[in-house]
Order: sequence, then C-alpha cells, then structure tokens
Amino acid sequence: MSDTRHTKLLIIGSGPAGYTAGVYGSRAMLDPILVQGIEPGGQLTTTTEVENWPGDTEVQGPDLMLRMEAHTKAMGTEIIGDIITDLDLSKRPFTAIGDSGTTYMADAVILATGARAKWLGLDTEEKFKGFGVSACATCDGFFYKGQEIVVIGGGNTAVEEALFLTNFASKVTLIHRRDELRAEKILIDRLMKNDKIEPLWFHQLIEVTGTDMPLGVEGIKVKHTKTGEITEIACKGVFVAIGHAPANELVIDQLETHMGGYVVTKPDSTATSIPGVFAAGDLTDHLYRQAVTSAGMGCMAALEAERFLSEQE
Repeated sequence: MSDTRHTKLLIIGSGPAGYTAGVYGSRAMLDPILVQGIEPGGQLTTTTEVENWPGDTEVQGPDLMLRMEAHTKAMGTEIIGDIITDLDLSKRPFTAIGDSGTTYMADAVILATGARAKWLGLDTEEKFKGFGVSACATCDGFFYKGQEIVVIGGGNTAVEEALFLTNFASKVTLIHRRDELRAEKILIDRLMKNDKIEPLWFHQLIEVTGTDMPLGVEGIKVKHTKTGEITEIACKGVFVAIGHAPANELVIDQLETHMGGYVVTKPDSTATSIPGVFAAGDLTDHLYRQAVTSAGMGCMAALEAERFLSEQE
C-alpha cells in the first residue's frame, strides 16, 4: 500500500553532501528525511584508501561512509533505503515518488545525488561490461590477480585506478589520448615510479575483444590518435576511468544546468534556480569533486534550507 510522508526537509542522496546536510538539518530541528538512493554511501563506497579526509591519515571509503551514516542517524535524521524515481519541483510542497511507492512531500529539498562513471559508448564495451570491462577498480581489481590489464583515461580517476590495480595485476597499461596526464602531481609521480605501470600515449580504445562462450575479455584494439595505426594488446581486464557525469536525471528538465549537466547554484550558495531547492556535492561541483568539499556544501545547503524555511514561516 502506498504511503505519503511529509517533511520540512527532504535530502536526496547519501554521500558526504547528503549525510552532512542531515547532520546540520537535524541540528536545526528540521527533522529531515534522507532517502539514500541506488548506491547508499555514494562513490566513496567503491574507494579503498582515502588519504585526504581531515582527521584520518588513512581511512577505508566504505568505513568512512558507515560512520557518516551512523552520525547522521544519531543526530536525528530519518534515513530511508529507497530510490526517488520522480521529483516534481513545480510547486511547494515539492513531491518525490519513491520506488517503494512512498510519496514524500517536502517544504524544502536538498539534492545530493552525486555523479556516476562515464563510459566510452563502444558496442564491445557494453558487451563485456561485468565480464572483463569495469569502471570500478576497487570493486573488481581482485579478480585480476597476476593478469595483464589496461586502464583508459588520463585524470585523477585513471591514475588512482592504475595505482590500485598494481596490487593485483602483473602489468597495468595506462592508455591516454595525449602524452600528458591531468592528474595531481603527487599521483603522476607515484605512477611514473611504479614499474608495473606502462603508459601508452596518443592512443584511444576502439574495440574490446574476447570470447563469447564463456563471455570474457582477451584483449583490446587501440588506434594511434596521430597516425591512425591500429595496435592489438592482450589483456584480461579493461578499466574505463574517464571521469564522472552528474546524476541529474530527476532535475535535468526542471533546474538550470551547465558544464555538461551540473546543476547551477547561485554564487557562494547552494540555492538553485527554484526557491527552496538546494544542490550540494558532485551534482553541482564540476571543479573540485572532493569528499571534503561535498561535505562543506552539504553543511551550506542545510543552513540555507533552514533560513529559507524560517523566512517562509
């Protein structure tokens, strides 16, 4: 049977931004409801060592998110394991429909849906997803002990994945369209010093090859970006690490977006183009994309939501 819930503040998403918004929303006595979404804990649940969270020299991503969830719950936020499938921001109270059948009515909404991995869009990439093609080294790296694998990309994500995969693979080939990485210097330095990693510059993936029975990757074909020459590389795993796209499906036709779909917020604010709707974390941040900045935006969003609601009263 469908259920209808009303809350002053609805938080959609459960990464650092969502959980921090819950902590501050609870402290402001807003009795927030937080709907976790399809991936409780967000991207950090697929990360192992986190070395840049203040107060922890090193912490496992899933452990950090479990601590945040417990903290948020202890402060008084009601955390619900549901997925919002539809969101109507055309009038207040705003209306969200959960996959469970529950309808959530909210006087203010904080969007913290984050971002998800990008793919290249190749037919063979799609064919072998889950059977040798992955976008998550921490999820699937273990399966490639002693194997040769490749990583596609040239930013922080690609370098971090390549470094992590050396814990399992016998060799990691990093394939990049240019000859210069966009990653942080400390990560590039680690990569260049790791004798298990071999960069392949000026190449792009054009095909994943493998077997059908059983389904599995045996190699790839790459093309030189300048000469067009095709090269075949034997490997057992392909990790696509070309960044992330904002998870904006709920609001793409309702809120102003830019930079490839990131939700626009007002300067020095988390307020969106609709009063009472706030956005925090990777959904709106195309520049920093860090756990600590997401948490900061979650704090800002809750404080701004509290101010908005008090002005309405």
